[in-house]
Amino acid sequence: MGPTDSSGHTASTTPRASVQELRIRPRAQVLIIGGGINGVGTFRDLALQGIDVALVERGDYCQGASGASSHMIHGGIRYLENGEFRLVRESVVERNRLLRIAPHYVKPLQTTIPIFSTFSGVLNAPLRFLTHKQQGKPRERGAFLIKLGLSMYDFFSRDGGSVPRHQFRGRSRALAELPKLHPGIKYAATYFDASVHNPERLTLDVLRDGEKAGSLGPADARASNYLSVVSMGTSSGAERAGAGKTSTVQLRDELTGEVFDFTADVIVNTTGAWVDMTNQAMGAASSFMGGTKGSHIVLDHPELLEACNGREIFFEHTDGRIVLIYPMGDRVLVGTTDVDADMAEDAICTDAEIDYFFDLIGHVFPSIDVAREQIVYTFSGVRPLPKHDATQPGFVSRDYRIERAPLSGGSGAVVLSLVGGKWTTFRALAEHLSNEVLDVLGRERKVSTAKLAIGGGAGFPESDAGIQQWIKAHMTDGRDADRISGLLTRYGTRASDVLEHLDGGPDRLLHSTRELSVRELEFMAGQEQIGRLIDVLIRRTSLAFRGLVTGELLNEVADVLAGALGWSAEEKAAEIHHAQEVLERFHGVQVHSLVA
Repeated sequence: MGPTDSSGHTASTTPRASVQELRIRPRAQVLIIGGGINGVGTFRDLALQGIDVALVERGDYCQGASGASSHMIHGGIRYLENGEFRLVRESVVERNRLLRIAPHYVKPLQTTIPIFSTFSGVLNAPLRFLTHKQQGKPRERGAFLIKLGLSMYDFFSRDGGSVPRHQFRGRSRALAELPKLHPGIKYAATYFDASVHNPERLTLDVLRDGEKAGSLGPADARASNYLSVVSMGTSSGAERAGAGKTSTVQLRDELTGEVFDFTADVIVNTTGAWVDMTNQAMGAASSFMGGTKGSHIVLDHPELLEACNGREIFFEHTDGRIVLIYPMGDRVLVGTTDVDADMAEDAICTDAEIDYFFDLIGHVFPSIDVAREQIVYTFSGVRPLPKHDATQPGFVSRDYRIERAPLSGGSGAVVLSLVGGKWTTFRALAEHLSNEVLDVLGRERKVSTAKLAIGGGAGFPESDAGIQQWIKAHMTDGRDADRISGLLTRYGTRASDVLEHLDGGPDRLLHSTRELSVRELEFMAGQEQIGRLIDVLIRRTSLAFRGLVTGELLNEVADVLAGALGWSAEEKAAEIHHAQEVLERFHGVQVHSLVA
């Protein structure tokens, strides 16, 4: 579900097809509330089992914590210190799986840990392991502990065969490879995890797979964004007569304000840090969650980009917090903080957090200066962590659990609430959650998703040479290699469908960017549930993330979407204003519109 960015403006009065499908038949076996990666993954899994499933998301898909991640698919080496061996093993297995089934978005990530001592932290580590609390003044882990941890990490990775084992380098060798590193380092350890540069698009691919499975199977699979649960609805006559344990919730279209009832046998609450609030809206108060806020900045900084040499720099800062610096295309991502979140406030990156990021950059790259003018984007989200009382945020479990309870004092639908969960394990989590749903429904699993390619990952080229061959095969007189490469990056092999649409009529690139064309925007509007202008800038493309949104781009994209989505002149102007507000308020980006 996640935070909303509503300005109170009704975006459009035009009925959306995704909402109409739910209104026409306001009933499903399963209703999933929350369109982050875990909710969408569960939607796909259940659809593949032939379950009649519906999903609603009050904002856009992947708008909350799923879209505010560190863009990592990782085994969680630091979870070893918490003793979460089950989670580490599952994470490593799922990391290796995603490299195989989603190769269009999930890529190997070479990671280097700069190390400043040999035995530091050895005495405190056992106490941290046992108590999950920092013992005394934070001290960075030395080479001995890091070597031990990486050896265990390799052990958990031994069955996957997807990434190389770790390596240790002495000071001279490390500085030869990364000359801008702090000259005071003693060692550098290098290992491989993975990254996901397009988490929003991966979420959309998983969603489309679920919708496709529903359309081909005996049941149905329907989903809509900008549709929220506001309260319990009015039960039908059959329910009042006691015909089955179902519950009716009231849904509101966040773009039009329309309200309608929807009934389900099982309700799955995957709203992340908002799980308790969602349960409260359904009259089933709970107290499961205790999320922490994590912020990041994106820098346009060629010197820092070069210093990383294509690697993630992953290390423990002086306060004991695990932080990271790594290149994403021609930008550098820096993160992350881990502080208790106030759910009554918007999650935004603060000035104090930016100062913290600049300090951590100086800790490992002391000769590199960073200025606020080099920040092109900031983002922040609330991790869906369990309530943790006095446990320090960094030691709170990243594992997940499923809470089961009936609504309406035992007479209503079963509600399954997801507590916790992380990007890397979404497929396994979805399988686990779906098995719980199948158990409630008395159904058996038909299909495993363990080896099932996701969306545009099916048939994706296995090598750089294969990628170049794919690009060359799809080039035309009016479409160059850069354009084809951009489409392959954005859609994976689904770019073939996009290209077919582009060839279906006259098309032109936008004046404000060579990365989008008119017909591609129309494809997004028709196929990817665009609700607002901001959806294109942040979650259908990476234009905002890379700091490439201009006033000209806002106006040009809004012009195309207005025609495709039926926006009036007033609605179009309001969407431009709304996009400006979201970019400034949540992402620290000021864009001056060309519209008065």
